Amino acid sequence: MELNFLDRFPILSSYFCAAFYHDVLLSHAYIAQSCPSVKKRYLVTAALPYANGPLHIGHLAGAYLPADIYVRYLRLMGRDVVFVCGSDEHGAAITVKARKEGTTPQAIVDQYHTVLKDTFEKIGIGFDIYHRTSAPIHHQTSQDFFRKLLDKGAFLEETTEQYFDEIAGQFLADRYIVGTCPVCANPEAYGDQCEKCGSALSPTDLINPKSMLSGSVPVKRPTKHWFLRLDQHEAWLREWINTGVADGKKLHNPADWKNHVLGQCNSWLDQGLQPRAMTRDLDWGVDVPQEIPGSEGKKLYVWLDAPIGYISATKQWALDNGKDWEPYWKSDDTALVHFIGKDNIVFHCLIFPAILKAHGDFILPCNVPANQFLNLEGRKLSTSKNWAVWVHEYCADFPGQEDVLRYNMIKKMPEQSDSEFTWKGFQETNNNELVNNLANFVNRVLVLSHKYYAGIVPAIDHDQDFKSGWETDKTGSYDQELSLLYGKLREMGTEIERFNFREALRVVMEISSAGNALLQFNEPWKTVKDEPEMVKVVLNLALQYVAVLSVAIRPFLPFSADRLRKMLNLGLLRDKGDLLAILNELVEGNPIMLPNHALGQSEHLFSRIPDEVIEAQIAKLGASEPASAPAAEPTEIQYAPMKETIQFDDFAKMDIRTGKILTAEKMEKSKKLLKLSVDLGFETRTILSGIAEHFSPEEVVGKQVVVLANLAPRPMMGVESQGMILMAENEQGALSFVSPADGWPSGFGVR
Repeated sequence: MELNFLDRFPILSSYFCAAFYHDVLLSHAYIAQSCPSVKKRYLVTAALPYANGPLHIGHLAGAYLPADIYVRYLRLMGRDVVFVCGSDEHGAAITVKARKEGTTPQAIVDQYHTVLKDTFEKIGIGFDIYHRTSAPIHHQTSQDFFRKLLDKGAFLEETTEQYFDEIAGQFLADRYIVGTCPVCANPEAYGDQCEKCGSALSPTDLINPKSMLSGSVPVKRPTKHWFLRLDQHEAWLREWINTGVADGKKLHNPADWKNHVLGQCNSWLDQGLQPRAMTRDLDWGVDVPQEIPGSEGKKLYVWLDAPIGYISATKQWALDNGKDWEPYWKSDDTALVHFIGKDNIVFHCLIFPAILKAHGDFILPCNVPANQFLNLEGRKLSTSKNWAVWVHEYCADFPGQEDVLRYNMIKKMPEQSDSEFTWKGFQETNNNELVNNLANFVNRVLVLSHKYYAGIVPAIDHDQDFKSGWETDKTGSYDQELSLLYGKLREMGTEIERFNFREALRVVMEISSAGNALLQFNEPWKTVKDEPEMVKVVLNLALQYVAVLSVAIRPFLPFSADRLRKMLNLGLLRDKGDLLAILNELVEGNPIMLPNHALGQSEHLFSRIPDEVIEAQIAKLGASEPASAPAAEPTEIQYAPMKETIQFDDFAKMDIRTGKILTAEKMEKSKKLLKLSVDLGFETRTILSGIAEHFSPEEVVGKQVVVLANLAPRPMMGVESQGMILMAENEQGALSFVSPADGWPSGFGVR
């Protein structure tokens, strides 16, 4: 058969993307030469959760759900993909938990590994393996890594002064010590990271440090450790991060990486990388190989052994399935993708790549699509304060409604900036979108098909006119409607491959909306007697819409996809090229369900959630918080006096523009100033902003801002500031960005 694709379906020419074009047309031997090659295999990782507590919705929206969507899509496209994760069972956080509960670290990790594994299964995260870092294969793999790095001179062996708790009688590793964050002044920052601003720290960075073991002020004592010489990796890391090139080979496209990921990496690189200790004085974790002199009492740093957990998990998967693990980690034909939250960016984009490169045998990630943070009911999620929605509790409270949470998490996914979950929003999204749109469409189509055609897909006249659901009062064509469905599937895939999962879901829901409109515009319940042939076409086509949806929703709503396939009497999806097969049918102009196919019985895909259920969840959330001190009496707000009146002409002189912060760094010898690189659309400017006491550099990268663009340049501390970032200030002196809506382009005027 001769296939002239663009001539046949001209409406689709604007949709072409590289990966779809390659995959869909592969079976037709019709591959565009301009398209980049699709990788032979994919190794996808999701951040290893600490086995010291359950999973909350912030974890789900941050790393695990986006990874699951991506993997399910790859499988539907027939790609070779391995999806690995596992419990992170080492580090001081585990021993801190054990001390608090009066038990052993092993008991803690055994308990929470089971909880985490079960929760992931219940919410539909489809790992190929969920491993654990306490496994012997992981200890062996981590120690082999350490030996190889040591042999290659990657470590600097140094004796340094570290904090020691004289009462507890031991050195204090990262999570054994708390203090004030030097970046954001959070008084409860840990010795490895500030959970408020996300800054990676060392214990010696903390202000007013305190031991988590005894509460005493620690002292410094000498101890020997092995330091990864990150300073020797700075040059190639900078080139690789910003150009995608390492060792002369193009490994990724920086334009495909998120701005806040690049910004945080560059902020670290601009400060200059320093050697970082890869061992700790601990009694829990992976031993430094015992044959190495001075290894007694030393464990591998958790951020050395934890990412290696991805490798050991892949090894175990390969053993379990009779596969070879090495191509997934050592072949240039493999795409390695890390899904994480923004608090893990530095470890996955700088430290772990440096470890892999120093080893020499491993590939580097082609993307690290880190999400930002999800807030809850106007506040930051907090495990310590129990301000969280726990996923295992949700599954118990809402049995059979796992996809409702998945849908809401995708809608609120913090892809480019922090977002917020509310129980009222959860209810509205379910009732208005899942019930009124998707479930309503499916139910109407199946009920009418059973009523008029006894549950059999009707044969049709392809030339019969009807009203299209895509545009009001537009005459539809059966073949063109199939082409439009094809285009939407490919558009969905394009967004998924770009890690735009919210947008991909929106595209899928457009299919359902168009299906509802198709029924509404043609009113088959009114016209079936007078225009029976038209009604046959409409319902046949509506069934094709539903069949397409049964595959398209699979990455997002896997449980609902299975139920929908059953209703249509279609086989369950095998996740082995099912989407590719449908695309190949649609590109040929073939329907998904043929005439005379017998349908199954309709059931409610989703149901409304009443007010009392939501009120109970809100009450539960409030009741779960520890009791707090009574609120102070409100004080009268003192407003700053108004400045003198100006004329409109004075205001009109100001050129205020939308912009986006690309990079940020602290100014040396200044407590207040951040040096910002701001995209104004038509140019990029350097602006010094006195906000360093309110925001860390990592927090502001990627922020959309409003800029006074025609302010005369002002030299400050040897740097020329070329504008002013507009901020709002409250009565406590806190600052907030004046920002346009998310997604607005840079460089446009503000009036």
